[in-house]
Amino acid sequence: MATMGQLWANTGSALATLMFVYTIFKQWFPHVGDHFEPFFQRLLSRFYPYIQITFHEYSGERFQRSEAYLGIQSYLSKDSSSRAKKLKANTTKGSKSLVLSMDDKEEITDEFENVTVWWQSKKEGNIRQSFSFYPAADEKRYYMLRFHRRDREVIIERYLEHVMKEGKTIELKNRERKLYSNTPGQNHGNQTKWSHVTFEHPATFDTLAMEKKKKEEIKSDLVKFSKSKDYYKKIGKAWKRGYLLFGPPGTGKSTMIAAMANFLEYDVYDLELTTVMDNTQLRRLLIETSTKSIIVIEDIDCSLNLTGQRKNKKEEEDEDGDDKEAIEKKMMKNEGDKRESKVTLSGLLNFIDGLWSACGGERIIVFTTNFVDKLDPALIRKGRMDKHIEMSYCGFEAFKVLAKNYLDVVESELFDEIKRLLEVEEIKMTPADVGENLLPKSEGEEGETCLRRLIEALKEEKEEAKRRAEEEAKQKKEEEEEKKRRKEKKAEKEAKEEEEKKKKKNKIEENGDAEH
Repeated sequence: MATMGQLWANTGSALATLMFVYTIFKQWFPHVGDHFEPFFQRLLSRFYPYIQITFHEYSGERFQRSEAYLGIQSYLSKDSSSRAKKLKANTTKGSKSLVLSMDDKEEITDEFENVTVWWQSKKEGNIRQSFSFYPAADEKRYYMLRFHRRDREVIIERYLEHVMKEGKTIELKNRERKLYSNTPGQNHGNQTKWSHVTFEHPATFDTLAMEKKKKEEIKSDLVKFSKSKDYYKKIGKAWKRGYLLFGPPGTGKSTMIAAMANFLEYDVYDLELTTVMDNTQLRRLLIETSTKSIIVIEDIDCSLNLTGQRKNKKEEEDEDGDDKEAIEKKMMKNEGDKRESKVTLSGLLNFIDGLWSACGGERIIVFTTNFVDKLDPALIRKGRMDKHIEMSYCGFEAFKVLAKNYLDVVESELFDEIKRLLEVEEIKMTPADVGENLLPKSEGEEGETCLRRLIEALKEEKEEAKRRAEEEAKQKKEEEEEKKRRKEKKAEKEAKEEEEKKKKKNKIEENGDAEH
C-alpha cells in the first residue's frame, strides 16, 4: 500500500505530465485548446492549491510601464542580490545607481506574517501581430506571484499593499535627487516651468557649523514632519511645513537648506520670484512641484516689493516728511518692480497657505532673509512659517565643528584663546569667515598655523568692530544734529510765515479803517 507521501508525489507527477501534454496540444491546436481551457482550469483547481497573480511590465494601450511592475521590481531588488542565482543589472531613468533584479525565469521566496510566497520573473514571446502608434515589444516580461489559497486574505488585503509601499520607498531612496530652478525662457508653450540639474551638495548636519542641541532639535522636527501624514490629515491641514531662516550673510542659511534636503532625501526647488510674471503662474509652479521636496525662496526681502504693500498711518506720515528726491527714487523702484512681476503679497500668502498649497503633500517651504524685520508679519506668522531658525554668528561649539571639518583638529592649546575671543570678548564673525581663515592656504600648511591666523583675524575684527561702532555713533550724532537743525529751520520758517500772515492781516485791517 502506497504511503501518503508517495500518493502526493504520484499526483504531482501526473499533474505535471498533464500540464505538459496540454501545453503541447494547445501550441499545435490553438483554437481547439481554447475550448478546453475552462475545463482544464476547473480540473487543475481541484488538485492544485495555489493561486497565481500576474503583473505585466506594460499596461494599457500607450505602452507605458506599469507602476505596479516597477514597485515590485524595486521591492524584490533588496532580496534578489542575496537570494537569486542569476541577476540582471538595469540603469533606471532617474536612479543614482544600478538596479539589480532577478533574471528571467528565476524564482525567490518571501515571507510576510508567517506566510510564504513565491515570486517568479517570466517573459514570453509576442506571436500576435498588431498595428499601433505605440508598438508592442517582441517580448513581454511580467512577475508572477504564487501563494497558497488559504492565505488569500493576507495576500490580497495586506501583503500587496506592503509590497507597493516598500517598493515606492526603495525607489525614492535610490532615485537621483534634483535641484530645480524656474527660468524666464521656459515660461512659454507646453514646456515645463522647471529646469533641473543633479543635486550633489555635500552638506550634512554633521558638517553644519551650529550648536549640537540646536541641530538635534531641527532634525527631530524634520523627522516628526516626514512621519506625520496621518496626523496632518486628522487635524485638517495640508501636509507641509514652513521654515524661516534669518541672520546676517555668511551664517550658513543655504548650507542649512542643503543639509535638510540630504537628511530627508528630498528634491530642492529654488524659486526665483522676480521671474514669475503673476500669481497665476506662481500657482502653476507650485502644482508642478513633486512630493518629498523643499521649495526655497532665498533673500525674500530682496525678491519683490512685498514689504511695502501694507503701511500704517505713521509710516505714511514718515514718508510725507522725506525729501522730494527720496520719494521719487522710491516711486521709480516700485514702478520697476511692477513691470518685472505682478506677484502680490496676497498671491504669495495663498501660495504658502491657501487652497492651492494642499495640492500634493510632504513639502517644506523655506524662506531666507538677512533682515527679518523688513518682512510683513502676515508672511512669517506661525502656520505659514511654522519654525523660525536664527542663523547667528559663529560660537565656540560651531567653531569646533569647523576645525574638525577643515583641519581634522579636535583639541588644541589654542582653543582656549579662541573660546575667550568668541564667548568672553563676544567677537562677531560669521562661520563663512571663520572657515576661510581655517582653510589651509598652501600645501603642507599645519593646523596650528591656521588656528593662529584665525586668532589674529578675530583680534582684527574686534578692532574693526570698535571702529565701526565709533563711526556709527558719530554718524548717528551728526544725523541727530542735522535733524535738530532741520527742525529748527522748519520752526523758524513757520514762525516767519506766521509773522508774514499777521502783517498782511494788520495791513488789511488798516486799509479797512482808512476807508471808513
